[in-house]
Amino acid sequence: MVRAGGILKLAALVSAFLFAVFLTFQLLETNMEFDLSSIISRSQPVNDVSTKPGVVRHKCGLSKLCPPNHFAFKMASGAASVVGPKMCLEDKILMSGVKNNVGRGINIALVDAKTGEGTRTANFDLWAGDVAPFIKFLNEIEDGTIVMMASFDDSSTKLTVEARKLVADLGSSEIDNLGFRDNWIFVGGKGIKTKSPFEQHIKNNAGTNKFDGWPEVLEMEGCIPQRLD
Repeated sequence: MVRAGGILKLAALVSAFLFAVFLTFQLLETNMEFDLSSIISRSQPVNDVSTKPGVVRHKCGLSKLCPPNHFAFKMASGAASVVGPKMCLEDKILMSGVKNNVGRGINIALVDAKTGEGTRTANFDLWAGDVAPFIKFLNEIEDGTIVMMASFDDSSTKLTVEARKLVADLGSSEIDNLGFRDNWIFVGGKGIKTKSPFEQHIKNNAGTNKFDGWPEVLEMEGCIPQRLD
């Protein structure tokens, strides 16, 4: 019986190791371009031609140039419970695992809609933590602020009706559908008059999950209109 128990433990360890290796390779494939673009941005001017002839690199590694009076952004949700989300705005990494300012739950970066400067970042553990600090944070966001949000691991367990409404007021259409271990990324604004076009949501579904117990990583890029008034 002891020998059988040891074999089962060894098999479990081997399975966990193989899953970690698989996840690592998948993340490298998914986020390679995003990671490289953030590295290049620290050493090259925005409109420099990259090492590949004829290819122009745009801010945050976007596939196209943003029009005047717009801020370029690119972001990714967390991957399973292993790799945290990333947020880039105007070639500046606002949140990432490398910056050590992300964590389980909902990760938020606030940006001045007039200047494009990041003003604050925060993480709220909505699996084991308290929702009250999250609600307080949302209530204190000033009008004219761009709000970037990304999930990591689980971001819905402690969400209340009040918390979901506050996020919906920022322009989210999917916050009411956010469930256990879903992946979700969103860019909205305080005082927004319409629903934001910058949002992605994928359900945690055992039949379609890319990773064991978690859906695939979400990525999104775009151009946020600058506030001019």
